[in-house]
Amino acid sequence: LTTVAFLPQVIQTWQTKKTKDLSLGTFVFQGASVILWFYYGLVIGELPLILWNAITAILVFTIVVFKLKYK
Repeated sequence: LTTVAFLPQVIQTWQTKKTKDLSLGTFVFQGASVILWFYYGLVIGELPLILWNAITAILVFTIVVFKLKYK
């Protein structure tokens, strides 16, 4: 559910091109957190942890790119 939670924001931002009310810092820290969980999954060899955090990272960093692009 954590992964899917970012999908509506990505879709809405993509459609509206509006990011004024999104906090860049929040998404940067969330992205860093997800990358650390991804790395932990690699270290312990847990495919679900690796997979879902990779997907979440893509969604979070998509929002970061939108935030920077659609100032």
